[in-house]
Amino acid sequence: MAKSDSFFIRAIASCGTAALGGEQQTIDLGSFVNLGVTKSTIMRIHNIAVQWAVNGNVTEVFAMAADGCDKVAFQLTTQSQSDMVNATDKSLISSGSLQAYLVGGTAGELTGITQDLDVSPQDWQNGYLVAVDSLFLRVKRESTSTAGINDSVSCAIVIECTLENASQASALALSLSQF
Repeated sequence: MAKSDSFFIRAIASCGTAALGGEQQTIDLGSFVNLGVTKSTIMRIHNIAVQWAVNGNVTEVFAMAADGCDKVAFQLTTQSQSDMVNATDKSLISSGSLQAYLVGGTAGELTGITQDLDVSPQDWQNGYLVAVDSLFLRVKRESTSTAGINDSVSCAIVIECTLENASQASALALSLSQF
């Protein structure tokens, strides 16, 4: 099989209002990636887009109850993780965060919000090769205020991919990226 046309995989994970922490969702790639004895199909991730939502609504505004900074981070990995990892972890494909600030204002009035995509396949010349049966999307939340963000926050991602036959060059690229 030559390179396929691009296709898209979508996933979502969230952090509830009851406690800080997070959730991990498994993204099944079994119908795309095939590691056979004589012929293998692997996936190349070209781009990842991220959308944040509050209480399941992409137009709802964050509300904070006290001064501080709240951060919600996501990561997409090739291995299940019990917590967030940094860029030196060989399983990390992409990561980013959303930070909301309330400093010296009235509860519910944000003084700032930033979004960061710090590691992403679109930053690499040839995307990111994947030869695993599952990807893992983890979202985690931390807060410096006593009340934190008063809402459930979710992170939805759209992954642009193509399929290709595994070659000696792609097998070498995969093995080298695991160092």
